[in-house]
Amino acid sequence: MTEIECKFLIKNTDFLKGKTGIRITQGYLSTDKERTVRARIKGEKGFITIKGKSNDSGLSRYEWEKEIDLQEAQELLKLCLPGVIDKTRYEIIIENHIWEIDIFHGENNGLLLAEIELQS
Repeated sequence: MTEIECKFLIKNTDFLKGKTGIRITQGYLSTDKERTVRARIKGEKGFITIKGKSNDSGLSRYEWEKEIDLQEAQELLKLCLPGVIDKTRYEIIIENHIWEIDIFHGENNGLLLAEIELQS
């Protein structure tokens, strides 16, 4: 599957008041130029993801993701490179598009990102 995504820094999260997010912990097992391999815990589910190199525009790349056992994801996180990411994600629908709003904790505390994945 090819993903097309755009990311934006945001300045505030007032529009999230009253919304419920999900906690995500993720780490990278490999950050090779040709591919990244990520382990993630999203709520009570585990995932492993492989992302290929971005195209020349930087807007799309191959992505493969598989749900794995939560305990397996916890074990893989122990093997990850330094800098495990901790964030809360909110999903907001605007004009039939799902925006993912991430509020970072820990080492990246204060970072606010909005991301949208597009079909084309």
